[in-house]
Amino acid sequence: RVQLVESGGGSVQAGGSLSLSCAPKGFPYNEYSMGWFRQVSGPEREGVAAIDTDGTTDYADSVKGRFTVSADYRKRTLVLQMNNLKPEDTGMYFCAATPGRLYNLLLPLGYNHWGQGTQVTVES
Repeated sequence: RVQLVESGGGSVQAGGSLSLSCAPKGFPYNEYSMGWFRQVSGPEREGVAAIDTDGTTDYADSVKGRFTVSADYRKRTLVLQMNNLKPEDTGMYFCAATPGRLYNLLLPLGYNHWGQGTQVTVES
């Protein structure tokens, strides 16, 4: 059974940093594309950062230069390092995974496994 367990959310002042982790279980980690998405209000989720099976990454324009996504295959952990956080980064952050590569890494519809989410709050 595929499981994705997020951790690392919390509250931080604008300009601060947070690191989110996602621990995948039940599937061959290095054969899946994985990403981070956030939900601010309503049901829609926005692609934030993602990495595919050959290490190619993609980022939303709003986070480029501030966020870094990485996959630690030895620890089987997907990490999202978020620096210089802004109030508009506030939201529920979800880890997602899908087998193989994706044409558009930041499109939520491409993913078929989701974690429960972890809240990030950035205070001004």
